[in-house]
Amino acid sequence: MTPISSPHNPRIASLHRLHTRRGRERSGAFLAEGEDLIEAALRAGRPPLEGYRLSGTELGGDGFCDVEAAALKRACSLGSGTRVLAVYEQRWSAPAGPLCVYLHAVADPGNVGTILRAAQAFGASSVAFGPRCADPHSPKAVRASMGAVFAVQLARVRDVSELPGERVALLPDAEQALRADHASAGGAVTLLVGAERDGLPASVVGACERSARIPIASHSLNAAMAATVALYELTSSRVRP
Repeated sequence: MTPISSPHNPRIASLHRLHTRRGRERSGAFLAEGEDLIEAALRAGRPPLEGYRLSGTELGGDGFCDVEAAALKRACSLGSGTRVLAVYEQRWSAPAGPLCVYLHAVADPGNVGTILRAAQAFGASSVAFGPRCADPHSPKAVRASMGAVFAVQLARVRDVSELPGERVALLPDAEQALRADHASAGGAVTLLVGAERDGLPASVVGACERSARIPIASHSLNAAMAATVALYELTSSRVRP
């Protein structure tokens, strides 16, 4: 098959639209750019809807369309370009335990992607998204997740009552420190994380069974760091290799 050579090719234009949240919402799809992410999707059993690679390479395997460099760069969100990219279906499901992470108004896509990576590392069952969160399928979030976006169960939540198990609000000024027994007392637990500046709103905190803090010397951590430390603490009683 002749490689795609024009940056204005309709297929390339459709890929470019996936750089925007509106484009992703309308299509129900998202882009993964780079060999590491394509391999992560393969390990997670996520086949691409479409695949594109730099002409003259064999990246991605059978079914990937060859594209000349100028056209491939047009489809890519990275300033430096990439040699391979693919389109994947978004997958959403209900929030699930035994360990769920809920994000409220975490607007930075880098933080969202890093939290997905931490959720995968510490075996969280799902990550649930409340209002005003960054899109976990945005190019920056997908890159920051290092492929975890393919492995971690994602959920949308309209109300915290939908969250599984005991709800624990992570607050810098909570009286009680976060402990591993919050996740091992029997049953599911959801860790609720808010934006770095504003934290969790009072209405959300009021719907939680308890609140907890991470004991640190400074006032706060950013959302991704706080979620990562909290997930480590909640899973620290597990037997580790």
